[in-house]
Amino acid sequence: MTQKDRPIGFFDSGVGGISVLKQALKVLDGENYIYLGDNLHVPYGNKTEDEIRRLSMQCGDFLYQKGVKAIVVACNTATSIAVQTMREKYCIPVVSIEPAVKPAIEADRCGKILVMATPATISQRRYNALLDRVGHKERVINLPCEGLAQDIEQYALDGPEITDYLEEKFAPFAKMTVAGIVLGCTHYSFIEKTIRRVAGRILPSEFEIYDGRYGTVRQLKRVLAERGLLREKRESSVEFYATGDQQEIETFQKFLLLEE
Repeated sequence: MTQKDRPIGFFDSGVGGISVLKQALKVLDGENYIYLGDNLHVPYGNKTEDEIRRLSMQCGDFLYQKGVKAIVVACNTATSIAVQTMREKYCIPVVSIEPAVKPAIEADRCGKILVMATPATISQRRYNALLDRVGHKERVINLPCEGLAQDIEQYALDGPEITDYLEEKFAPFAKMTVAGIVLGCTHYSFIEKTIRRVAGRILPSEFEIYDGRYGTVRQLKRVLAERGLLREKRESSVEFYATGDQQEIETFQKFLLLEE
């Protein structure tokens, strides 16, 4: 197998990274993919920094040993803690996701920016360094969403549990001008419609939703092109792996086929 024909590896703590994989299949539809869901340890968002780093490196090692030509860290929490270590260890490109705060700030809109993310992502130095780089930190309101990723893992995408959870999160901003909502966890992409509907009912102003998966896939394409690693247009394939219950692979496949 030539280097170009090697697959691209994706990993996340569970199903969230499949939202990034779905975007990659649209933009890089001639590539082969391996997706590893660390469902044995989901979610990462409530674990210690050392635990997240150890688990992320285990996922990276698995994909590297599978012979991938690039690794996509499709998890904001893992990116915050482990991506630099991965780039130092592996001799292949490592592309990561981060909350789309920059495009939200740079958009020509007035108002606050709500960043929905796991508590672990919000607490990390990398995320706070991102806010410092982007500037206008006073516009950003962090919205830690503990437990939300786990609910999404259970395929409760538009049920009363998710709706009630979001209503409680957005209620404090019922009289505030909000310009944008940043989805700072790849799991949240799967409930974007529900977020838009619930927030639209509560927030008094119009807003946009910003999702980091689009920029991540654009960067993946750029990196592969720069290194001469883009595969010629052929049929794509996706291989799924799970660290825990292997029946979860059926769930991964189900999320891949979800309509957006």
